[in-house]
Amino acid sequence: MFVNVMQQDSELLTAPSSDNGTGNGTYRILGSLSKAQERKAVEFIEYSFLDIESSFKKRSEPSLTKLPTLTTYLEAMQHLLAFVLQIPPVDPSTPLRTAFLLRLTSDVMNSVLGYPPDIDDLQKLLDFFDDLDQAWVTVLKSQVWDPSSGAGVDLVIPVEMIEPNKPIRSTPVNQTERTRLRSLLVTGTAGLEEWLSGLGTIGEDYQLALERAGLMQGFDDLFTATLAEMGSLSEPLIDPAGMRGTC
Repeated sequence: MFVNVMQQDSELLTAPSSDNGTGNGTYRILGSLSKAQERKAVEFIEYSFLDIESSFKKRSEPSLTKLPTLTTYLEAMQHLLAFVLQIPPVDPSTPLRTAFLLRLTSDVMNSVLGYPPDIDDLQKLLDFFDDLDQAWVTVLKSQVWDPSSGAGVDLVIPVEMIEPNKPIRSTPVNQTERTRLRSLLVTGTAGLEEWLSGLGTIGEDYQLALERAGLMQGFDDLFTATLAEMGSLSEPLIDPAGMRGTC
C-alpha cells in the first residue's frame, strides 16, 4: 500500500531536468520527503525487511514461504532496493537512503549464503550485485537514481527552491559508513567465495564450471565500481588466483 503512495509522491520529488533539453543525465530535485512521506516510506521499508526476513527463515518449507529459492529472494530484494533508491538525496532525507542501503547490503550478503548454490541462479545473482554496485556509486556521489538507465545522475536544484539563509544540503556518506560498507563487501564476498565452492558440479572444479558458464569474470569484478569510488580498489574482493589455490 505504501508503494503506490511513494510512487505517486516520487513524481513530485524528482523529474528529468529540462534546463537544456538535451537529456544530459541530470535531474531536478523538487524537494526532500515531507514528514508524512518519510513516515510512510520508513513504515513500508521496515515492513518489507521484516516480511523478507520472515520468509527467508521459512525458506526450507516451500508451502510456508514466498521465498523458497535464491531467485525469488533476489526478486524481493530488487523491489526493495528500487524503493530505497527513490529516497531523494536532499536533507533531511539523505541519511535515510544510506542507512537503509547499508542494511539491505548486510542482509543480502548474509542471506544469499543461506540458499544452496545453483549454477542456474548465479547470473541473476551477478545482475543483482551489479545493480547494488551501481546503487552504491549513486549514493557515494550523492546522485539521484534514474531507474530508466539503471544508474545515478547528477541532481539540479531549481533556483526557485533556494531560499535565503536556508541552504539545501545533501549529506555525503561519512567515514564511519564507508568503513562499514567496505567491511560488508569484504566479509560478504569472502563468505561468497566459500559458498561457491559448494556448487554441485559433479566431477568438475567449481571455478571451471563458472568459467564454462561465462560467470567467472563477473565474480572477479564484484563491486569494483563501489570500491573505486571509495578509493579502495587495491585488489579484487574475490581473488581468482586465491580461489584456484584452494582446489
